[in-house]
Amino acid sequence: MKKLMLVAALSAALPLVAQAQDGGWSGSGEVGIAATRGNSKSENVNIKLQFKQEDDTWKNNVFLNALRSKGEVTVSTVVDGQTVDVRRYDLTANRYEAGGSVGYKLDERSYVVGALRYENDDFAAFDYQWIASVGYGYTALKNQRTELSFEIGPGYKRYQPSAYDLVSGDPPVTTRIRPDADGQVVARGLVSFRHKITDNTTFENVLLTEAGSDNTFIQNDAGLAVAMSEKFALKLGYQVRHNTDVADSAKKTDQLLTTNLVYNF
Repeated sequence: MKKLMLVAALSAALPLVAQAQDGGWSGSGEVGIAATRGNSKSENVNIKLQFKQEDDTWKNNVFLNALRSKGEVTVSTVVDGQTVDVRRYDLTANRYEAGGSVGYKLDERSYVVGALRYENDDFAAFDYQWIASVGYGYTALKNQRTELSFEIGPGYKRYQPSAYDLVSGDPPVTTRIRPDADGQVVARGLVSFRHKITDNTTFENVLLTEAGSDNTFIQNDAGLAVAMSEKFALKLGYQVRHNTDVADSAKKTDQLLTTNLVYNF
C-alpha cells in the first residue's frame, strides 16, 4: 500500500517536471546518501522534490520527501519466558511525506490558500497523519534578495498513534498495543523565510505549526545552500519535529541533519 501511494505521488509529479521545463513551474531535487561498513554497518538515504509556480494570480507549491535508514539496533525480545537483548540489522527510519498548497492572489501581497499534507512514519509518535486546511496568506516582504510570507487558517487533521509493546506478567509476556486513530480541528500556521546572503549562498527557513486541543505538531526546516553552478548546489539542512502529546514509549522531538546535492530546474 505504501509503495502504491509513493508511485502514485511520483506519477503525479512527472507532469509538473515537464511544466517546469516549459517555464510554467520551477523546482528542485535533493538527494543525500551515506553508508558504513566494518565495525558498524548502516545505510541511509533522503530525497526531496519541490515544485513552485507563481504568477499574477496564483501561488502554488508541491513537495515530496522520503527518508530511509538501516543500521544495527538492539531490540528486546522474550525467549523461554525471559527478556533478552538481541542485536540485528534493521530499519531505523522510514518516512514518506507529500503535500502541497494552492494560493489565489487577492492583491499583490494577500492571497487565500488551501493546503494538504500527508506523511507516513514507521518510527515516530504517529504512524500516519494527514491534514486539510484553508487560510489566508500574506507576503510581508519580497525583493531580489529576501522573501518573507505568512499563512494561517483552520483545518482538520487525522492521525494514527504508533503502536507499542507492553511487557507484563511473570513470566513476562509481550502484548502489542495499537491505539485507535483519532482526528481533531487544528489551526495551521506557516512562516516561510528566504534570504540570499551572497550571489551563491542562500539561507531558508520554514516553520509549520498544526495546533489542536489534543496535540500540537511543530516542524522547522532550516537550510543553507551554496551554489556550485546555475543548476547544482550543496545544501546543509537541519529539521526539528515536535509533538506535544505522545505515548509514554515515544519521544516528543525528532531531529534530522542532512547534507544534500541539489539540482535546480
